[in-house]
Amino acid sequence: MSAQANAGREVVVDAEHHSRLRELKKQLKRFERKFFGLYERKPMLEDVKAHEKTYEAYLEYNLLKNAAPAAQHSSISATASSSSTTISSSSTSSSSSSSSTSSSTSPSSSSSTCSSSSSTLSSTEGSADHGATSAVGPLRYNFLLQCLVDLDTQLRDKGSRLIVLRGTPLAELRRVCLEWEVSLLTFEADSEPYAESRDREVRSMAEDLGVHVHTEHSHTLHSLGAYGDCVSASYSAFIKGFDKRGAVRQALEVPDIPGLGGVELPAGDGAVPSLEEMGFALEECHKVLYPGGEREALRRMEESLRDKKWVQTFEKPNTSPNALEPSTTVLSPYLKFGALSPVLFYHKLQEIARESKHSTQPPVSLTGQLLWREFFYAHSAHTPNFGRMDGNPLCRRIPWSRNQERLRAWREARTGFPFIDAIMTQLRTEGWIHHLARHAVACFLTRGDLWVHWECGVAVFEELLLDADWALNSGNWMWLSASAFFHQYFRVYSPVAFGKKTDKSGAYIRKYLPQLKHMPDKYIYEPWQAPLDVQKKAKCVIGKDYPAPIVDHAEASSENKQRMKEAYEKHREQKDSGGGSGASSNAGSKRRAKGSGEGATSKRQKRS
Repeated sequence: MSAQANAGREVVVDAEHHSRLRELKKQLKRFERKFFGLYERKPMLEDVKAHEKTYEAYLEYNLLKNAAPAAQHSSISATASSSSTTISSSSTSSSSSSSSTSSSTSPSSSSSTCSSSSSTLSSTEGSADHGATSAVGPLRYNFLLQCLVDLDTQLRDKGSRLIVLRGTPLAELRRVCLEWEVSLLTFEADSEPYAESRDREVRSMAEDLGVHVHTEHSHTLHSLGAYGDCVSASYSAFIKGFDKRGAVRQALEVPDIPGLGGVELPAGDGAVPSLEEMGFALEECHKVLYPGGEREALRRMEESLRDKKWVQTFEKPNTSPNALEPSTTVLSPYLKFGALSPVLFYHKLQEIARESKHSTQPPVSLTGQLLWREFFYAHSAHTPNFGRMDGNPLCRRIPWSRNQERLRAWREARTGFPFIDAIMTQLRTEGWIHHLARHAVACFLTRGDLWVHWECGVAVFEELLLDADWALNSGNWMWLSASAFFHQYFRVYSPVAFGKKTDKSGAYIRKYLPQLKHMPDKYIYEPWQAPLDVQKKAKCVIGKDYPAPIVDHAEASSENKQRMKEAYEKHREQKDSGGGSGASSNAGSKRRAKGSGEGATSKRQKRS
């Protein structure tokens, strides 16, 4: 029961009950100090059970504590969620990922998750696959820390603060649940496999300690459980199902936030750590173009929505992948880390769209982009092994390579194709690239040219993208590799012609690959075609100052189309014979998947 639920009630607490609680607490504290002196660590529950009298005191203490009114426990506040009820608990902790409670947001009506005043932070974040810890680059980690600093600042303005716990979520939450006499633990539901596993352990631990657990679903427009097993592989069919789910809830106002009470702060004062403390050097961040935090998210959102005509006529396929300044909102990192509520953004967009009879519609509209996000989240929650090929009923089994030399050349912008290398340079130095740029480099790595497994691409994006999101990242890579959702494998992005459509002079390439800045427009996308004297005049000799192409695009794409054709035929044969796996419309369905063919993917592809 929350402290707010008890507001206004007359609470009569028996003095003898209080006295016994204090006595038991002192006994447990003495044991803890003695144990720490012997073993230099905090005792776990199994350590307590090994000491009969202490365990009896522990059981009695929890029995009395849980029987007491909630108002008598020390309380720290949980911040407001835009789409969940406000909770004030004895000690709440958001543990949305091992590195951070990155979904924790500041206390405003736009906050997308139920953020707590206590979060758990460690040195790695998220997972590229089921339970596997993935690398996190400095730009992304810096964005996370900035979000936490912004949350802390806003909480302090309201008389509270953020407490960052350092260590593994389970151990730290167990410790503070005992030390702070927690009666209620709240956190945002997280659908990533690693997070689900972690949260099950946390819930079990809390139940063992007699702590009530409350979770909220506010990171998506609807609770993912609401989609059941009717998730369709077709975006258009999904939209129909989405409309049947009813109205999207409204964002909540900011609640009153209680103070910290008598909570004893952890070592280090529970402050948000610096980037250096987390093992990164500030200079590794290159350019911080997109500061983290809810206040910046709201500023960017309002700036984007100020031009109502732009919002009403927005078509994602008609935006430029190689504009020198972003041609879209760049709100994805803020949605990913919970600094912007998808619920708030959705209703803002709907309000503007209703003002015009000619507003664009999904899948190309801005609302459509939020629904693409919902689409992949729903699939990830209802598809086994969604983040990998093996055991994934949606994904075709294709004999990809894991050629490390090719993968490194792609990751390090050394493919010899300026458009591809410029995109990868922007990704590495800025942490964000346009979605069509992502399409181009993903197609190039997989079925277009290099024939490298899409799972390898997922891992690189997971490290370098500010907005790396397990569900969207995995889903889009399956799509672009024609492994799931989209099956027109013969439609390939040209690493030369595609970029020329929106930037004929190669200004984007010159910005990110300065070694090519003097190359004539005629050769900027294909510098290997320039005569040697032209290369020398441009101060960029191919093979010396800039790499030669890693493959012949025409030959590679032709060969890969044949490989894809063979893989598709094998898949069809296995399906007809009742064997094999992959490409069912959802985890529990036997229907054949249909590539949606909608949106930017097929419309903007350039055949090679």
